[in-house]
Amino acid sequence: MSEYSKKQKVVGLIFGGLIFLVGVPSILAVISTSSDKKLNLPHLIPEPFNLVVAIIFITLGLLLVAWSGFVQLRIGKGTPVPVVPTQRLVTTGPYALCRNPMLLGTVIYYLGIGFWINSLSAVILTALFLLCSALYIKLGEEKELEARFGKEYEEYKRKVPFLIPRLRKVKQKW
Repeated sequence: MSEYSKKQKVVGLIFGGLIFLVGVPSILAVISTSSDKKLNLPHLIPEPFNLVVAIIFITLGLLLVAWSGFVQLRIGKGTPVPVVPTQRLVTTGPYALCRNPMLLGTVIYYLGIGFWINSLSAVILTALFLLCSALYIKLGEEKELEARFGKEYEEYKRKVPFLIPRLRKVKQKW
């Protein structure tokens, strides 16, 4: 595998960022706000508590996305964008907690958007996004990773959960 140039990585990150951090949330907001009005759906959380919940979710989601992207760039020598994929298997940082922290962070971020606009249909659409993304990863991306990284990926896959991090016991020294 050849290394990507800095320009290729930057273009990949900008492209992916625009799609998943701006484009999809914009579409989510427009469709869900319209759907909620047409279907006369109730708000998720009483205002202004929805904004507090939204800020927490958006912040946590974006932090996880940024951390995941940074680790892919620095350690994996690639990006989260499939046209400029990582050159090395990344198993540290957020990838030690779950195999898909980028997806987890994105879903948390989209849920935050849903809480911000106080939209039940935004949460439903986010769940649909999660389902479609999980199917894409399971049916396509994992096969590609197995082909590229072989036994190393298979071992990683056995040890690390797909999406939801396991709560590990922390050993305390007294």
